[in-house]
Amino acid sequence: MRLHRLRITAFGPFGGAQEVDFDDLSAAGLFLLHGPTGAGKTSVLDAVCYALYGSVPGARQSGQGLALRSDHAAPATRTEVCLELTVAGRRLELTRQPPWERPKKRGSGTTTDKAQSRLREYDASAGSWKDLSRSHQEIGEEITQLLGMSREQFCQVVLLPQGDFARFLRADAEARGRLLGRLFDTHRFAAVEQRLAERRRAAEAQVRDRDAELLADAHRMQQAAGDIVELPLPDLAPGDPGLAESVLSWAAIARSTARERLTVAHYAQSAAESAQAAADRVLDDVREVARLQSRFAEARERAARLEERSGAHREAEARMERARKAEAVAPALGLRDAAEADHRRADAEEAHARAQLPETFVDAGAAGLASAARKAAEELGGLESARRAERRLAELGSERDALGRQERADDDVLQDAESWLASWEETRAGLQGRIESAQECAHRAEQLAVQREPAQARLAAARLRDQLAGDTDEAHARVLAARERATDARAHWLDLKEQRLQHIAAELAAHLVDGRPCAVCGATEHPTPAQKIDGHVDQQAEETALAAYQRAEEQRAEAERQLGVAREALAAATAEAGDAPTSQLAEQAEELTRRHAEARDAASGLHAATEALRQAEREHERRLAAHQEAAVRAASRATRRDTLDREGAALEEELAQARGTAGSVSARAAELERLVGRLTEAADAARGAADTAQRLKDADARLADAAFRAGFDTPQAAAAALLDDAAHRELQRRLDAWQHEAAAVRAVLAEADTAAAAQRPPVDLAAAEQAASDAARRVREAASARDAADRRCTELDRLTHRATASVRRLGPLREEYDRVARLATLAAGTSADNERKMRLESYVLAARLEQVAAAATARLQRMSSGRYTLVHSDDRSGRGRSGLGLHVVDAWTGRERDTATLSGGETFFASLALALGLADVVTDEAGGVRLDTLFIDEGFGSLDDQTLDEVLDVLDSLRERDRSVGIVSHVADLRRRIHAQLEVVKGRSGSAVRQRGH
Repeated sequence: MRLHRLRITAFGPFGGAQEVDFDDLSAAGLFLLHGPTGAGKTSVLDAVCYALYGSVPGARQSGQGLALRSDHAAPATRTEVCLELTVAGRRLELTRQPPWERPKKRGSGTTTDKAQSRLREYDASAGSWKDLSRSHQEIGEEITQLLGMSREQFCQVVLLPQGDFARFLRADAEARGRLLGRLFDTHRFAAVEQRLAERRRAAEAQVRDRDAELLADAHRMQQAAGDIVELPLPDLAPGDPGLAESVLSWAAIARSTARERLTVAHYAQSAAESAQAAADRVLDDVREVARLQSRFAEARERAARLEERSGAHREAEARMERARKAEAVAPALGLRDAAEADHRRADAEEAHARAQLPETFVDAGAAGLASAARKAAEELGGLESARRAERRLAELGSERDALGRQERADDDVLQDAESWLASWEETRAGLQGRIESAQECAHRAEQLAVQREPAQARLAAARLRDQLAGDTDEAHARVLAARERATDARAHWLDLKEQRLQHIAAELAAHLVDGRPCAVCGATEHPTPAQKIDGHVDQQAEETALAAYQRAEEQRAEAERQLGVAREALAAATAEAGDAPTSQLAEQAEELTRRHAEARDAASGLHAATEALRQAEREHERRLAAHQEAAVRAASRATRRDTLDREGAALEEELAQARGTAGSVSARAAELERLVGRLTEAADAARGAADTAQRLKDADARLADAAFRAGFDTPQAAAAALLDDAAHRELQRRLDAWQHEAAAVRAVLAEADTAAAAQRPPVDLAAAEQAASDAARRVREAASARDAADRRCTELDRLTHRATASVRRLGPLREEYDRVARLATLAAGTSADNERKMRLESYVLAARLEQVAAAATARLQRMSSGRYTLVHSDDRSGRGRSGLGLHVVDAWTGRERDTATLSGGETFFASLALALGLADVVTDEAGGVRLDTLFIDEGFGSLDDQTLDEVLDVLDSLRERDRSVGIVSHVADLRRRIHAQLEVVKGRSGSAVRQRGH
């Protein structure tokens, strides 16, 4: 990656447009970026980082967005950073514009524009730039892919922050691990540690769950066994060793005891069943004797009752004999009753038919009635033509009525149309007025909407102004408190430092060893070393106080930054809202909103008024057409009415002759039809009455002859002797029942075993039944006990089988848990096998740190004239862990010591060597992307002339790899040594850059 040109506008301290030509500066290989404190040297590097990644380095990230804008910039000048560079063989141009508040184009106040980005590539064949993207996300992904490193890595290996690496040299293993983890992205190894820990917890949970299931089965077995097992269940919890063996052993004892109880229950049930069989046999014998004795006594009682009913039985037999004789007369009786009923019905029908006839036909016979019916039918047939004429006359009347209804309807249409058309002009003028009024309201609503938006914006700004005023007061109070805490912490640190320096001799004496030279005087004998006094302040206490002071300073700076942000926001809100009270602005905004709503409601009737006018015009056309059509139909109706009148007069003359005295032809025809029907019905009824009278006479003669032959004096006597079906069946049932009962009694009294049983004494059936019931109860109790024992054995067998299967499934889970637990503890550094107590991520980072130390040593030896070498150490440190130690080997003493013991100048060039080495390693890690431009920020003021020459020689050697190095420093001696310079000059209107090439 090589930088070519940087253009900065209204960024940081630069109020106007500034341009840096890195091609001219890089031609010498080494160039200097210098200027007074606060001029903006670091802001140049911030601009490079912001152009590439859209954010600035490190702690300055909190100043994104509006805070990047220069306070010296003109209101209409937009903040912009444009960087031209070559990376991966492609020449690109990156332009970034952060969000900014600009003056509104219309009205007063400001508005915020969104951030913008643009990426272009130079097309050498076409000799022009072409746009690639304007998306923040796409540009960020493209740059990260081309450079092969994140923003944090870029700031660490291209913009070399010496202060960070000085802290890196003195940091503990945890701090080094955090930095190296961000640079080399070793989070995947931490994820492996976490994944192993999660798998360990999951496997442990599975083992515990299976143990809990096994223990639950054991408790179920204990419940199933009840009190048959005296040995208690082992008192173990899930995860305890030996749980499976203890449960299976207890289950075996429970099963054997349950089987013994089942065998005893089988024998008890067999004995109870034998006793029950003997009691049942005795009961059966007693029941049979009792049955025979009861049967004989019951037969004697039935025989006595039959003797008492013998007279009634003989009377029933005589009544049955007389009924059998009367059955021969029954057919003749039925025929005579049927003939009499037919005769009475025929007489009634004849009387009813004659009552419907005129008086002239009362005495007529059947033949006369039939002749009169034929004559009336002939007259009815002659009225068919008159009927057709009458129907036509009715149709003519209906047609005249329809013409009348049409005439009345057309009159209504004419009157309605003439009335509506008379008011048409007035209606149209009213609708036109509504439309014009709604249009005026719509125009007024648009004007009010334009006025309402600025009023609402000022109201929102006023409310924000009021809120920010309180926030600013709170922030100011926090700043005062933070300053006081920082002052107290600094005073406490300086007091401890002074106390430590006063007794530093005792601290140095604690490290003296006889025979070894003193680090201060070089003596090998130490006769009276200084002793520590009570309350001695050691290095740890001083560093703790220093750290507390630094934290307080950071909190103070953060509080002051927040106060500045609050004040800037308050000023912006006050500029937009003005000095008007919030209540007044709220009233103005509410009034504009109300007037806008009223105008909008009034304008909402525009569409309805326009639609009403269109409907009224269509109604006008419809009414006019209806008026014309009604006039045409009136003329046609007059002609049709004359035709109908002439045809009706001719038909009336014809019908007057046909209907005679009747009201109409139809009425006359109806009279004739009724007369024909009644005459025909009366003739038929007269003939039927004569026929039934003759049949009744014949039936009486046959009945008298049948009664004489059957032995009855009169037909009435024969009829009285007859029985209906129900009486006959009842009498026969009584006779059959008496005979059946008599035969059954004789059969029982003739049985030999029944008679023999009656001679024996009565038996005790209740005692035999009680004995059998007791035996059955004992059998049920024995069977219930056997079933319970059987179920107990079955349940114990089932639960034991289930527990055995659980134990078999638990074995692989325990093996898996043991294997995963070993891997998890090994990766976490807590295993006994991990002698260094080194986590997996620390192990990977240690390998990277070893590479960085090797790469840094090559430059550190040149800077220190071969004296110092950086080495990686995996000795244990805090929390018992190891792997990220960094020591320096002093060739003059041959001893290895901690990097924290280096002096200020030594710390600078050691950290510089470390930064350059880290840049090489990270570059290789990122895919070997060439870094042709590097920046080194400050630290050269702590070097002497000789060491400065050696450091510059090392930096100058970077040109061997076609690199250019920019040194950011205000050391005056560097301005004499380095000819290519970029000077940042500050002034009241903002900073500016001055460039001097090689």
